[in-house]
Amino acid sequence: MRALRLALLALVSPSALLAVPAFAATPLAPHRAVYDLVLDKASDRSGITSLSGRMVYEFNGSPCEGYTVKFRFVTQIDSGDNSRVTDQQTTTFEDAEGKTFSFVTKSFVDQNLDKEVKGTATREDDGLKVAIDKPEKSDLELSATQFPTQHLEELIKKANSGETFYETNLFDGSEDADKVMTTTVIVGKKTESDADKSDPELPALKTLGKDKYWPVEIAYFDDQAAGGGEEVPEYRISFKLHENGLTRDLMMDYGEFSMTGKLVNLSLFPAPTQKCDK
Repeated sequence: MRALRLALLALVSPSALLAVPAFAATPLAPHRAVYDLVLDKASDRSGITSLSGRMVYEFNGSPCEGYTVKFRFVTQIDSGDNSRVTDQQTTTFEDAEGKTFSFVTKSFVDQNLDKEVKGTATREDDGLKVAIDKPEKSDLELSATQFPTQHLEELIKKANSGETFYETNLFDGSEDADKVMTTTVIVGKKTESDADKSDPELPALKTLGKDKYWPVEIAYFDDQAAGGGEEVPEYRISFKLHENGLTRDLMMDYGEFSMTGKLVNLSLFPAPTQKCDK
């Protein structure tokens, strides 16, 4: 699954510039967000009869020191007489200059380690170099791209400027860490969070309950396949994006099945106070 890509957008939202960008009226907020996951729909071909789980996303750091994301995605998937629990645990770090991105992801199935991917990506003038440490040492050269927090900052910048549709790219270290994804982004009209008093996420928002958000939809395409006429995205997500980087009311569509994620708990951490050296 590419659920990791959602969390790293702010996601979550999950890399930074040397200072908070001039376009960011609100700096990205260090926080911990917890989402309850449920199955939205599934085709007969998927074999999925039910799905539930929880996603925990923790974002820390500053545009001076760089950004750390800790992410855990646990699901129980039932298919007929079979049931399994998957547990994906990821930690990433983007340096303050947006040049390097380190990542480690451990995937468990029924509490047994199924896969571990670990490496570091470095942005070069002519592209991206990725050094993989696990599962086996290897070196890759990929097309020029940006990292997740840069992707998020670009999204907030364009949303603030009124741009409603654009295409960009992303490397987030997910799956085998061997792809740059092309993303198409649709941004809706900025809306008051408390406009819908029946919104089930309002209690979790607490002090952010009156903040405005943008409805956003992103489709992800394999960068290598995009040039070959592939028009069907590998994955789609939609969510509400707050200007401080918080994402909520998630919809994750994998084609043969989709799930929703509702914010049930939010903790805001103290914002960094130091100024970046020039």
